[in-house]
Amino acid sequence: MEQFNLCIIKPNKDAFSETFIQEHINRLPGDKKVLYGGAFPVYDHMGKYLIRTKLGLICYLLQKRLLKKQNIGIRNRALVRYLKQEKIDVVFAEYGMVGAMVTEACRIAGIPLVIHFHGADAHHKQTVETYYNLYQKAFQYASAIIAVSGDMVEALKSLGAPAGKIHLASCGVDTMLFPQLDISGTGKNFLSVGRFVEKKSPSSIVKAFRIVSEKQPDAKLTMVGDGPLFEETESFVKRLGLEDKISLKGVLKTDQIRELIGQSRCFVQHSVTADNGDKEGTPVTILEAGSSGLAIVSTQHAGIKEAVINGETGYLVPEHDIESMAAYMNKIAEDIQLASELGAREAAYIRKNYDIHDRINTLTNILKQAIKKN
Repeated sequence: MEQFNLCIIKPNKDAFSETFIQEHINRLPGDKKVLYGGAFPVYDHMGKYLIRTKLGLICYLLQKRLLKKQNIGIRNRALVRYLKQEKIDVVFAEYGMVGAMVTEACRIAGIPLVIHFHGADAHHKQTVETYYNLYQKAFQYASAIIAVSGDMVEALKSLGAPAGKIHLASCGVDTMLFPQLDISGTGKNFLSVGRFVEKKSPSSIVKAFRIVSEKQPDAKLTMVGDGPLFEETESFVKRLGLEDKISLKGVLKTDQIRELIGQSRCFVQHSVTADNGDKEGTPVTILEAGSSGLAIVSTQHAGIKEAVINGETGYLVPEHDIESMAAYMNKIAEDIQLASELGAREAAYIRKNYDIHDRINTLTNILKQAIKKN
């Protein structure tokens, strides 16, 4: 099968933290159509609505927002019409909620469905509860279900996904875009990149760095990203009097992040299981830092446990263990040779196991098998 028509469906047209989905859009083969619009696709990449009439849109919004319906006939029919019109061979749904919401349309259209879970869609308690019944139908119909970590595989099984349909296929990293760097000349510079949300626990990074800074007065921490905890973290830094040592950059472009990676010795991320159950998948930022040869200090959490070999390619501590995280950060600050050796081993490990080309080949084979089975 040389060519096929692929429809990728994702929730948000613009999301700075979803670079992994953009990689799928850019790199997966086939004649691709991309749909957006929340848990159910409402418009295409040109901003054209699938529901063609104003009355139809009003009817749809009333059922969605006022009646809180999930299975809306007019919406399903619009997607069925689109899939048939574009002669789609397979639908690739980014996030479990999206897959659950488009299952009925795919079934009516007779088009195979592959659902890619990423994190909260498998772990966030309220999300799982809201979509539980639809998940059961999606699990039954889907040709394949993709998980990005061993923890997620088990979570999906516990939700009722057939083990035979689940594929462990983490996101990957462009190792050419993030080449291995020589960090032997770097200062005691720490870098964190990610959304400011509970499961990434930005305050834990600040607390650990505060301990480090007491022993290493020349150490610096740069934090990149935005989110609901950004202002709270910013205020916390000010209360600690660390504004001259901790820099909060907000959202940056990839080139700007690569520049910061080139100035850093160690990448830090303190991922935890949030009170609402939300967890990581496999953070792409960990893969990018690892590919670049930075030493990594993070937590024993979700796919991070697979992307970093504790004690060999980096250091992983229990969730919320601030003291241990600070101790490993301090160790790396004091020993540039150790940092370089850890980074070099991690860079080799990432190239062997997480190269984006291998990841895309895996997804491509899953999609082709779905078409073949259909």
